[in-house]
Amino acid sequence: MPTPGRIPAPEEIRAYRLQDGGTSVTLLNLGAITQDWRVDGRPVVLGYADPSAYLDNPMFLGVIAGRVANRISAARFELGGETWVLAPNEGPNMLHGGPVGTGRQLWQVERDGERALRLVLDSPHLDQGFPGALRIELIVTLEGRTLTYDMRATPDRETPVSLAQHNYYTLSGGTEPVWDHRAHVPASRYVAVDDALLPTGALVPVAGQPFDLRQERSLGEADPDRRGSDISHVFDAPGANEVTVTGHGLRLRMEADKPGLQFYTGGGLAPRHTPLPGQSHARFHGLCLEPQGLPDAVTQPAFPSILCTPEAPYRQVLRVTIAPQ
Repeated sequence: MPTPGRIPAPEEIRAYRLQDGGTSVTLLNLGAITQDWRVDGRPVVLGYADPSAYLDNPMFLGVIAGRVANRISAARFELGGETWVLAPNEGPNMLHGGPVGTGRQLWQVERDGERALRLVLDSPHLDQGFPGALRIELIVTLEGRTLTYDMRATPDRETPVSLAQHNYYTLSGGTEPVWDHRAHVPASRYVAVDDALLPTGALVPVAGQPFDLRQERSLGEADPDRRGSDISHVFDAPGANEVTVTGHGLRLRMEADKPGLQFYTGGGLAPRHTPLPGQSHARFHGLCLEPQGLPDAVTQPAFPSILCTPEAPYRQVLRVTIAPQ
């Protein structure tokens, strides 16, 4: 049984492979990480060749980020008349659940045939400072060229939950920057942030911004100065939203059911460990598409609530299809 809140030893890390036809996916019990995903032999996510390299993973390659993905300002929030002080890991703030969040812990894994895995993490009360014990269940299913991440979390008391799957997608196989990838995101607003990437509370029109992707265009055309984006789009419609990315003869189609999408063009990427064969992890070589609740929602009362209870648990179903165009 994995011990929550503890960074595991390299020998505890296990890899599990899913296969359906010409598509294969490799996941780890560490952080529920998607280490590798191949479509007809071509890698479509960035990954490290050695599973133990993910013990040093500051860019969160492939993890399930949580308990609360993105940033919480000052690593604290108010709930139930109490101030809950969290574990900071980005200056005074918390990023992606803290120094030993869900992406750095060992999950229990059960195999369900060749095409599905069930991963479970029991996070105790005060894990990284969060109130309440939380059971997180992730069912990953590969059907043809579609990979589904079905995320559920049930707490024993009211607590915030906002998970995010953190793949760095690449349609070039990881050999080139993502500037020639063409993207469409159905969002006319984004979350305004300050210099520390913390929300100001305002939701601002994307019109005129380099990350205005309401009409499909290449990332290089959208951002000719190559400044990069790390922004939270706010979807126009509730429920299912479709995000697409095309390039190099492939089309990625993502079905997201959360109100926000963190869109990050990988400006902080840098060679750190030996990558999967043929890949480069240089700047802008991977594109993160992270459906989630809006960042810092626990301190922004105007944002949609991310609070969950035993009667109203957490659920996110994320479907990603990558296939030839």
